[in-house]
Amino acid sequence: MHHTLTRRRLLLAGAGTAAVAVVGGLTARELSQPRPESTPAPPDAPPGDERLIRIASGARGREVDFWTAVPEGYGDGRGLPVCLVLHGASATARDFGRLGLARFLTDAVRRGAPPFVLAGPSGGRLSWRRSGHDDPQRMVREEVPTWCARRGFDIDRMAVWGWSMGGFGALLLAEAYPGWLRTVAAFSPAVRPGDAVFAGADKLRGTPVGLWCGRQDNFLRDVRALARALPEPPVRTAWADGRHNFAYWGTVIPDAFALLGAALRPPRP
Repeated sequence: MHHTLTRRRLLLAGAGTAAVAVVGGLTARELSQPRPESTPAPPDAPPGDERLIRIASGARGREVDFWTAVPEGYGDGRGLPVCLVLHGASATARDFGRLGLARFLTDAVRRGAPPFVLAGPSGGRLSWRRSGHDDPQRMVREEVPTWCARRGFDIDRMAVWGWSMGGFGALLLAEAYPGWLRTVAAFSPAVRPGDAVFAGADKLRGTPVGLWCGRQDNFLRDVRALARALPEPPVRTAWADGRHNFAYWGTVIPDAFALLGAALRPPRP
């Protein structure tokens, strides 16, 4: 499979994401969410090995951006487990660098989280579901692990994290493939009672779920309803002040990365 590789050290330079279109299952409420007014400065930590490439996806029928980050001090990440990153509706994998996600990762590891790799492709605005011949969920399930394995990452230990539309997609992915993922971390997932995530909630039995949502977020009521609908209580919930943007999400990344790192640590001998 031909692909063009570029390596970048990317700095935070702009605002985060908020859902901005009614596409592929997104709701009108996402249009009413305020645009992100600011993003918090990333931690004072180096990004480590951060790469952005273009790679052909058969599942999507096109080339896509694919971003990876390894915490500083862990070389190229060989042997590390993987947390998949599913973006919101107004972001792509190209935005992960300017959001400082690699710096958050290094900071989390320095604070004691077991090391892991972040890996995220661009999935369009389809709520990480199939639409015609474009299937971003299949890309994440079948192709992304292959791309990660080529880098030497440990694809037997995988988790998923997403925000807004990506939070919806992360939960849906875990439901579609029960038992595959070590844990799911969802920030302000764009869910509503009766949708596909609620309908498949029972399939999350045995998969630890963490949910975070700001108190001023229009999705708060439905995210709390999802927490109650899960077959097992979430392993983490947090409802702090904040809106539907990275000004809030950036404040809860450390909590989520601690959870993800713990879930991805190797089993004791």
